[in-house]
Amino acid sequence: MKLCMIGTGYVGLVSGVCFAELGNDVICVDKDVSKINKLKKSIIPIYEPGLEELIKKNYKAGRLKFSNNLPVSIDKSNIIFICVGTPTKKNKYEADLSQVYAAAKEISKCIKSFKIIINKSTVPVMTGDKVEQIILKKIKKKLFSVVSNPEFLREGEAIRDFIYPDRIVIGTSNKKSNKILKNLYSPLISKGARYINVSRRAAELIKYASNAFLATKITFINELANLCEKLNINVEDVSIGVGSDKRIGGRFLRAGPAYGGSCFPKDTRALVDTAKKSKTSLSVINTVINSNDKRSGLLLNRINYILKNKIKNKNITFLGVTFKANTDDMRESASLKMIPYLNKKGAKIKYYDPTGKKTEFDKFKNVQFKNNIKDACEMSDLIIIHTEWNEFKLIDLKKIVKKRNFIIYDMRNIYSTEKMEKQKIKYFGIGK
Repeated sequence: MKLCMIGTGYVGLVSGVCFAELGNDVICVDKDVSKINKLKKSIIPIYEPGLEELIKKNYKAGRLKFSNNLPVSIDKSNIIFICVGTPTKKNKYEADLSQVYAAAKEISKCIKSFKIIINKSTVPVMTGDKVEQIILKKIKKKLFSVVSNPEFLREGEAIRDFIYPDRIVIGTSNKKSNKILKNLYSPLISKGARYINVSRRAAELIKYASNAFLATKITFINELANLCEKLNINVEDVSIGVGSDKRIGGRFLRAGPAYGGSCFPKDTRALVDTAKKSKTSLSVINTVINSNDKRSGLLLNRINYILKNKIKNKNITFLGVTFKANTDDMRESASLKMIPYLNKKGAKIKYYDPTGKKTEFDKFKNVQFKNNIKDACEMSDLIIIHTEWNEFKLIDLKKIVKKRNFIIYDMRNIYSTEKMEKQKIKYFGIGK
C-alpha cells in the first residue's frame, strides 16, 4: 500500500520505517528541511535500537522516502497518517492539538481522490470528530474517512512492539476503511496480534486509559517502596509476590524514580483534563499525577539523609540521565529536577549517559558530562544509578572509584545489597 506519514518524530518515523519493512511504499513528510535532508543521509534524529539499520535498508530498497512536499506526498498515497506532537499546554493539563489541526487543514487542501486519514498521534476523545469537521469544510465526506489508530510503542523497544504488537486498535465505523486497514495490518495479525475494531472515540480513549493504568502501576509500587523503607522490607520481594498474580502481572511493578518520557506525564494530564471538561471525576489518576510529581522530592530527601545533610562540595555522579534506558529522551526525566537541585546546594556533579551530552545541563556550573564511566566515577563521594542501562550492571566500582568511602544510591535496584556488603561498599537502594 502507499502510505504518507505526516511528522517524522518518534511515532511517525518508527511507524513509517516499520510499514516500509512490511513491504509498503512509505513517504515520511516533515516541514523541517534540515531534518529531511539528514534522514536522506541516514542521520537519525532519535536514538532507537535497530532504527538506523532499517532506515538504510528500506531507503536503499526504494520503499522508504523522505519529503518536505506534503501535497505531492498526499497525492501519491492512499492512507495518510497524522503523527505530529501533542504536548501539554504550558501551565495546563490540556493537550496542545494545534499541530494536529494544522495537519488536517493542510490535508483538506490536497485531497483529489478517496483517502483514509489516520490519527496516530495521541489525542483526547473527540479529536477525530474535530479533524473530520475541519476537512469537511473543503472536501465532500465520500472522499475521505477519519480513523483513530493509536500506537503502543515503548521507547527503546519500539521496533519489536510494532512488529509483534499485543493488539491493533482501529477506531472507525466505516466498513471500507476497516477492510483496507485490516489488510494493511494482515502481516502482524498473522503473527498473533489481535485486531480490534471499535468506535473512533473508544480508540482514542483506549490509548489514554492504557497509559494511565501503566502509570498507576509504577506509582503504586513507588509508594509501596516508601513504606518498605520504613519497615525494613525489600520492595523487590513485594513486587515478585504481587506480580506473580496473573490478574496483576509483574511488568511496570519496578520501583524507581518518577515516571517520565513523552507519554505517561502528558497523557495522564490530558485524560484528567478530558474528564474535567466532561464533568467527571478521575480521582485515581489525579492522585497518580500528584504522587509522581512529588517523587523526585522524596528521592532528594533520601540523598540528604544518605549524605547526612552535607551536600555542599560533595562529588556526585549520575550514571544515566534519560528517563529510561535505550532512549535519548530527556522529556520529564527525574534527572531534570534532581541535578539542578543538587547543583544549587553546592554539589559538584558529573554525569555519564550512553546517548551523550545533554544540552539541558549546559547552563549549570559544576555540572560536567564525562564520556566514559571511569572518568565520571573516579573521584565520587556518591554515585547515583539513575537509568538502568545494561553497561552499568557489571561495573567494578572498587577499581574505578579512587575514594575509599564512596556511596552508591541505586535508584533502579540493579545491584544486590548482599554483594555490595561483601565488597564493603556503602549501598542504598529503592524500597530497601
